[in-house]
Amino acid sequence: MSRRLPRALHPVAWWGWALGLATAASRTSNPLLLVLIMAVLWLVVALRRTQAPWARGYRYYLVMAAVVIVIRIAFSVVFSSGPATGAAIWLRLPVVPTPSWYTGVRIGGAVSAQAVLSAALDGARLACLLCCIGAANTLANPKRALRVLPGALYELGVAVTVALSVAPQLVESVGRVRRARRLRGAGQGGRRLAVFRGVAIPVLHDALDRSLRLAAAMDARGYGRTGTATAVSRRLTASCMLAGLAGLCLGAYGLLDPTVPHGVGLGGFAAGSALCVAGLVLGGQRVSSSRYRPDPWGWPEWVVAGSGILCALVLCLDVGYNPAALNPVLYPLHWPSLPSVPAAAILATGLAGVIS
Repeated sequence: MSRRLPRALHPVAWWGWALGLATAASRTSNPLLLVLIMAVLWLVVALRRTQAPWARGYRYYLVMAAVVIVIRIAFSVVFSSGPATGAAIWLRLPVVPTPSWYTGVRIGGAVSAQAVLSAALDGARLACLLCCIGAANTLANPKRALRVLPGALYELGVAVTVALSVAPQLVESVGRVRRARRLRGAGQGGRRLAVFRGVAIPVLHDALDRSLRLAAAMDARGYGRTGTATAVSRRLTASCMLAGLAGLCLGAYGLLDPTVPHGVGLGGFAAGSALCVAGLVLGGQRVSSSRYRPDPWGWPEWVVAGSGILCALVLCLDVGYNPAALNPVLYPLHWPSLPSVPAAAILATGLAGVIS
C-alpha cells in the first residue's frame, strides 16, 4: 500500500490566513486577544515550517516585534503630554525645558501607569502585525507565490522574491563557512579581525557566484523581454495604472472623510479599481510564461484561508459580543475580560497547523 507524501499548501492560502489574523489584530488592543494571536502564530509556524532558507527567519520577526514594543514604551515615557486626571503616577522624570512654539508635547515629567500600558498595547498590536507578515513569509514559498502574480507585476515579484531570499542565504553561507573553518582547525583562537576576514571573504565570494548564476539563469529564460508589446500599449498601461492609483487615493479619502459625499468615495474607489485591473491586464499581455505542474487548490487551502478570513470578519462585524471588550478602557486600571466569540475565532485559525 503506497503512502502519499504531504504536499505544501498553496502560498495564497497562507497569505490569506496571515492577513486575516493581521486584520483581527488591528481591530483590538485587548492584551489577552493579542497574546492569543501570537500563540496561534507560533504554534502554526512551529508545526508547518520547512527547512527552506526563507523558513528560518521567524525568530528575527519576533526580535523586531520585541524591539517595536520597547521603542514605543520608551517614546511614551520620554515624550508625554502629561498624565490625565485620575491617572496613577508611576514615575517622575526631570522636565527638559522646550521652546514656546513646541507645544502639546513635553520631554520628561510625570509618567502614569496608564500611559505606559497604553503604549505597550499599541506596540503589541504593531508587533502582532509584524509577526503575521513574518508567518506568511515563513510558511509560503516565495518562488511558488511568484506564479500567481499578474503578468504586469512579474518583474516586481521577481525582485521581491530575490530580496526576500538574500538574507536567509547569507545566514546559510555564514554557517557553511564557519563549519568548514572548524573542520580545518581554523576556527579556534586568533584575532577578531582575522576571523572576520576569514569568514567575510568566502561569504561575499559565494554571494557573488550565486548572483552570477541567478543572472545567467534569468537571461536564459528570457527575463526582461518586452515581447509583442508596442510603445502605445506601454503608454496606455502606464496611464491606466496612474489614473487607477489616483482614483484609489481619491476614493479612500472620500470614504475616510465624513464631510465628503459618500458617493464620491465609492465612485472613486470603484473607478480606480477598474482602471488598475485594466492596467494589469494590458501589462500582462507582454509577459508570456509557461507553467509546469501548477499548484492545486483543494479543501485544505479553503479551510486555511477561510479560517483567517472568518476571524477577520468576526472582529470587524462586532456581532455576538460586546464591541467594547476589544478595546478595554484603562481608567481605572482593571483586568480585561476575554470575549468568547473573538477568542474562539482566533483559536479556530490555529487548526490550520493541523488541517494543512
